[in-house]
Amino acid sequence: MNPAESIVPKTIICVDCGGPCHLLSYEPDEGFEPGDIVAFRCADCLDRWDIELAAEDLDPRAGSGD
Repeated sequence: MNPAESIVPKTIICVDCGGPCHLLSYEPDEGFEPGDIVAFRCADCLDRWDIELAAEDLDPRAGSGD
């Protein structure tokens, strides 16, 4: 996958405090794959979130209703 086409979000919402969590992980040259771990850090409470990517997370059609 072209890095410009990445669908891994740059920010997510912290489930603890509601603040913005920013992506810490760099995308590999070959793109993210199912099973990869991406890390986010909350700007407000500083919690770190490590999330395992599933195939559905990397499908650009997921959630589009198609």
